[in-house]
Amino acid sequence: MTAGRKRTAAAPAARARATVTVTVGKRVADFSLPQTGGGTWRLRDLQGSKLVLYFYPRDNTPGCTLEGQQFAQLAARFAASGTRIVGISRDSLASHEKFRDQMQFPFPLLSDQDERVCRQFDVIRTKNMYGRQTLGVERSTFLLDAEGVLRREWRKVKVAGHAQAVLEAAAAL
Repeated sequence: MTAGRKRTAAAPAARARATVTVTVGKRVADFSLPQTGGGTWRLRDLQGSKLVLYFYPRDNTPGCTLEGQQFAQLAARFAASGTRIVGISRDSLASHEKFRDQMQFPFPLLSDQDERVCRQFDVIRTKNMYGRQTLGVERSTFLLDAEGVLRREWRKVKVAGHAQAVLEAAAAL
């Protein structure tokens, strides 16, 4: 099994489930992750800007590619509303670099291979894949205001029209 890929439900079940620390209306605890383009991305470095954090299951899959493309197509409009975009998955940084370069995403992708931030946002879920239960990232998006307070969350996201809905919510903040 490749690191950062499918995991069976039995293996992580032995791990203690992290306490969810995100709640709408509350400030999100600072975190940092490796980012495409090098270095470490830190939440605290974006204070003063609204932020879209979108969690997606896997690089180079149809739904994840389409979701990233839709956020990329609206990136200038997000920027005009004072909002930054960041994508997060469990894939490796090398995988993220290839994916970002291939798709020419104008925003960083963050690698959460140890699932620390995925668990902070409670996006790890049991999924059925070809009749087998695995743990994976549930496509989810979170909108933070300029002070780092979680203002909106979307869980079990359907890709079609989602980026536009997030843009409208960001512009309304």
